[in-house]
Amino acid sequence: MEYVCLGCGARHSIDELLYTCPSCGGVFLLEDLDFDHLADHRSGDDWRTLFDSRASTRCRSLRGIFRFYELMAPVLEEDDIIYLGEGNTPVVDASPALERSVGQRFAYKNDGQNPSASFKDRGMACAFSYLRALVRKHGWDEVLTICASTGDTSAAAALYASYVGSPIKSAVILPHGKVTPQQLSQPLGSGATVLEIPGVFDDCMKVVEHLAENYRVALLNSKNSWRILGQESYAFEVAQWYGWDMAGKCVFVPIGNAGNITAVMSGFLKMHRLGIIDALPRVFGVQSHHADPVYRYYSVEDPRQRHYEPVTVQPSVAQAAMIGNPVSFPRVRHLAERFEALGGPGAFQVVQVTEQAIMDSMIRANRHGHIACTQGGECLAGLLRAKELGLVDKDETAVLDATAHSLKFSGFQDMYFTNGFPPAYGVTPDATLGNAPSLVLHDEDKVALAEKYTVEAAQRIAAKLGLAGK
Repeated sequence: MEYVCLGCGARHSIDELLYTCPSCGGVFLLEDLDFDHLADHRSGDDWRTLFDSRASTRCRSLRGIFRFYELMAPVLEEDDIIYLGEGNTPVVDASPALERSVGQRFAYKNDGQNPSASFKDRGMACAFSYLRALVRKHGWDEVLTICASTGDTSAAAALYASYVGSPIKSAVILPHGKVTPQQLSQPLGSGATVLEIPGVFDDCMKVVEHLAENYRVALLNSKNSWRILGQESYAFEVAQWYGWDMAGKCVFVPIGNAGNITAVMSGFLKMHRLGIIDALPRVFGVQSHHADPVYRYYSVEDPRQRHYEPVTVQPSVAQAAMIGNPVSFPRVRHLAERFEALGGPGAFQVVQVTEQAIMDSMIRANRHGHIACTQGGECLAGLLRAKELGLVDKDETAVLDATAHSLKFSGFQDMYFTNGFPPAYGVTPDATLGNAPSLVLHDEDKVALAEKYTVEAAQRIAAKLGLAGK
């Protein structure tokens, strides 16, 4: 395998951990130099049979994302591969009532059911497996991993570092006051060194990039190409769930730092190249109007007139997507061109949604039995917006990426239910989606009622619920 620079085309060995091209500063994709031989080695049907057979394996190194080993990082030794239960997350059909109200057949892929409760574990499993290989090869006695994060990246990085242990240690840099308490608790619980600085994610990323360029650290943000490889497993699992038939499917992915949508497109392109899937799904990137540089770029119809510019972000409930200058944008542009060349016009699109739509959609999804985070709400809002614009056919099946577990964002749910959003968010709760606990008796009532407490409490509850007596 080699690093391939998307800026100047330079190639570099994987014997050391590189993030950007030493020649031009461009970002990398990793390329398997023997990939074309995979088609000669097995037919598409043989690949499908192999991956399906591994679904029931007891082999630890093939149970997670590395079920698709040959498509991702076939240079890793089995003993270096880490498995913490990542991957194989469920695809859950929309509840019948929600599907009827949306007017579209769709499902959520619940990546919040990964070990640290987000999709970031896919990339970390691959990145840390590669780090273990480097440690073994070079005999390193100390490795400090570092990342900028809005929450999920730091949780995943700290979890995997704590599992691997010596010589790997973890430090994370967070924007002060902009990470939910639930997400902050995760790297702290895993024993990472947690450092906060003023600003937003983009400020943290600049600091981390400076550290990676000038000090001996292992960068774990999505500039790390090995993370992108691991996240390709999302696409492989979606295809496998639908029996390797991606015709008539569209996949909605929040863009954020653009690593996940890069991986999703790359994964589908690999499968198509090997004949594992016969048709590409359509891919929709989704961005909030508070952080939408990729949407702005693709909103210009004529590719010759497009110009990419970072944006200054505003507060967003989709914190993982609150990034004004995605480091993986060059990868998105490169892969989107290939995706459209194969899939035709409309194979890749980006839609913009409001903060109001994101929150309404998250609450709406979870009121119908799902466990979607704010990014999952962003994807449902994206589907609704795409339908409004006439971009989705009524017969298509949409797959929405719920990138993290809803419990990580329970604070935003509470703000919605109590109308506690600061004005900068621009979110006004829909009263029909609200919910709050109802106090049946006060503490002093319990004392006063004594032995009559149980009967009184039951009678009041029966009255509130409209229960009929037997």
